[in-house]
Parts: sequence; C-alpha cells; structure tokens
Amino acid sequence: MPDQGAEPSSPLKTPAPRGAAARLLRRKPVEALVAQSGHGAGGDLRRSLGLWQLTMISIGATLGTGVFVVLGEAVPEAGPAVVVSFMLAGLTALFSALSYAELAGTIPVAGSSYSYAYATMGEFVAWVCGWCLLLEYGVSVAAVAVGWGQYIDELLGGAFAVSLPQALSAPPGEGGLFNVPALAVVLLAMVFLLGGAKESARANTVMVAVKVSALLLFCGVAAMGVRAGNYQPFMPLGAAGVSAAGATLFFSYIGFDAASTAGEEAKNPQRDLPRGILLSLAVVTALYCLVAAVAVGAEPWRDFEGTEAGLAAVLRHVTGQDVWPVLLAFGAVVAIASVVLTVLYGQTRILFAMSRDGLVPGVFSRVDPGSGSPRANTVIVSLFCGALAAAVPLGRLADATSIGTLFAFGLVNVAVLVLRRTRPTMRRTFRVPASPLVPLAGAGLCLWLMYSLDAVTWAVFGVWMAAGVVVYFGYGMRRSRLGNAPGPEAPTASTEE
Repeated sequence: MPDQGAEPSSPLKTPAPRGAAARLLRRKPVEALVAQSGHGAGGDLRRSLGLWQLTMISIGATLGTGVFVVLGEAVPEAGPAVVVSFMLAGLTALFSALSYAELAGTIPVAGSSYSYAYATMGEFVAWVCGWCLLLEYGVSVAAVAVGWGQYIDELLGGAFAVSLPQALSAPPGEGGLFNVPALAVVLLAMVFLLGGAKESARANTVMVAVKVSALLLFCGVAAMGVRAGNYQPFMPLGAAGVSAAGATLFFSYIGFDAASTAGEEAKNPQRDLPRGILLSLAVVTALYCLVAAVAVGAEPWRDFEGTEAGLAAVLRHVTGQDVWPVLLAFGAVVAIASVVLTVLYGQTRILFAMSRDGLVPGVFSRVDPGSGSPRANTVIVSLFCGALAAAVPLGRLADATSIGTLFAFGLVNVAVLVLRRTRPTMRRTFRVPASPLVPLAGAGLCLWLMYSLDAVTWAVFGVWMAAGVVVYFGYGMRRSRLGNAPGPEAPTASTEE
C-alpha cells in the first residue's frame, strides 16, 4: 500500500543531501533502521526479553530515585502537595509515554528517542536528542549511585552501629576524598551487564521485587503515624511550589523509557514494548503517590528539609525503633542498585545505536559473540559513570538531568506528529489516542516543567548543549555513515500496512 504522506521520491529512499543545511536534515529511513536491527560489529544482540522482563527493566530504571533520593528535596518545595507534584510529573511522563509507546512499536530498535528523531527530524536533531540522553542516562547513573552510598551508611549504622569514613563516602568538596560506595554499585552493575541482557534482566527482576516489598512495608508501618494535621496547610507554597517540585520530581520518572532502548533484544518488540512502557509507568506512579501521601502524613513537611535518607527517618520517628529503618535501608540499597543497573543498560544501548551510525566511535557498537552484549561499551561507560559518581560533587545533577530528559521527551512527542504526517499508512501496533492533541500536550508540559527549573540548571544545560554541537560538527557529521554512504540505503523491511 503506498505511503501517501511520504517524500515524493519514495518512502524507502533518502535523497542525497545537498549543502550543509541539507546534511543536517538528512533522515535515516525507518526501514533502514529496522533492517540493521540487532547487528553490531563482531556479533549481534540477542532477542531474549519478553513483556515481563521489559516491564521490569522500566520499573527497575524508574522506581526508587523519587522516594529514596529526591523526595526529601521536593517536600520542602511543595509541602503536603508533593503528592500533586508527583501526579503532575507523572502526567507529563504519561503523555510522553504514549508517544514512546507508539514509536517503540513502530521503530523497534535500540537507541530510543535518538533513533526516532533520526527517522523523523534528521541527523542533527537526532544528535541533539542523543546528547540529551547521554545527560539523562549517564549523569543520572552517577547521581543515583551517590544516593546509594547514603543508604549504605544508613544500613550499616542501624544494623551494626558503624558508619563509613567521611573520606571514603563523599567526593572532594563535600568533606571526602573518594566516594567508594558510589563507585562500587556502578561496578557491580557492570558485572551483571557483562553477562548479557537476559542474565541482567533476571537479576533486575529480583531487585524490583525487593524494592516494591520495601515500599509497601514502609506504607504499612508509617501509616500508623499519619495525622490529619500534617496535611494542613496542603499547599503552603502555592502553585509555584507544586510546579517547582514537579520539575524536580520528574527526575523520578527518568527510566520509564528504558524498555525502548531494548528494542533489538526484545522477542516481540512491536507488541511488548508499548505494553511494557505504559504498564511500568502506571505501577511506578501509583507507588510514588502512595508513599508520598503516607510520608507527609506521618512527618511534618518542614522536617524533611535537609534530610537525606528521608523515609528511614520517618519510620524511626513513627516507631521509635531501628529495626524498621534498617529493613527499609536494605530495600533502598537494593532499589537504587536496580536503578543503576537498568539505567546503565539503557545508556550502553543508546551509545550502541549512535556508534553504529558513525556519530560516536565504533568501539561502542562492538558486540561480544559469547555474551551477545556490547562489552567494551559497557566497561567504558561504567568506568566513566563510576569515576564521575566517586570524584565529582553532584549537587545539582538531578535538575540538570531533568532538563535534558524533558527536552528529549518533547522531541519524542514532536516525532510522533512528524511520522504521522510523513508516513500515515505505516503499520503501528499502538497509536497515541486523540492525536495531535495528546502529543502537543506532552510537548507543552515538557516545556512548562523546563521553564520551572532555575537559571543555574539552564546554564548547565546550555553549556552541555554547546559542547554537544562542537562534538557533532567536529566528529559526528564528518563520520556519519548515512552522510558518507555512496547512495541511498536499501532497506529490506517493509513497515507499510
């Protein structure tokens, strides 16, 4: 069936670019993306993940940071209305999740939104999106790893009455020399990833079960201390506080798109990727709101300011015992390790896709024939993220990561509209309802939350994007395989209805 909205030349060909501007806008045909699916230098990625594993990857990458690390920062901004802030961040994520679901089922490849942008808006926009994803995934691994060290200290203190030396549990500038726990959890995740996607998924499933149980345990115990007066006033800092907290808490939803990075390792990606993305977001949002409601009901919201291990402090306040905080700290240690594992997985697969396109060095797309995983990629990314977490103060990285994620999510919403326009008859296993209203709302909410972030965060984002532009023009554009191909790519996979 012909694609009536495609380019006049053919939906299966990319016209040779002319001029610098045309090179920036060159698009990679969807069919070419699908045809190269799974193939890397030295070997192929293995299709071993079903719906359950994909859902657990998204839950593993998402569930944990919001309640274990960022909640203590968001409550002082919004007060008891932090529950509304979670809903706002979750609604923003939902609109984008619907767009991710459509594109993941239509373009089931590694690379997530980077690949979607390459097929719809051209190489330069794809690079910008991929550069944002490096900030989203790579830096968030480091930021989350730091939170892991805080709960390790909480666990050791409650169980054995010992604490880690400051010099070995904090980076320079924050009273320490080297954050050993942060490095350790990244290296532990690296070991699992080197075993292959299936083995990593099994370990992640066990960790997800532990952290869900820990959060339900918290709700059950802390509910005994809930007082109606702690919810008054409900919105002490007004709508601006709720919005600011929502922007901060969006960091908590980073990772729901992790399943989309597994497009080339899923057994049935067209069917399972959309389902896994939406199911994981529903589970995570429900748990976040439940935990936040119980936490602010059991502890006055002003007491959260300056608290690092917030949920453990709530349990200690409610029960007056150390056993419950110790159990929760154990759950938090497992939870955050799961986030590190799955987000690190997503980072390696995005770099795999960018490397295969020639925009980053080829070492990132080398696949080990034995494990079916990009081993060199995994080692390089793990060592970089581990060193970043261990040696660099990460004070504002949560917000910096959020702005990069919001920008990438906004592009995904736009990509849905572009692909609907240019390839209307393409087979889609899931369609965003009420298009174009939902994608437009998703993009608008992303922009609104970006606007809510402070000037320092915008400055960090601007510097990061400027560096990305320099790298693209200095390396990526010149080495692009699409740009250096002798002729149009000849896709072999049909995606028309």
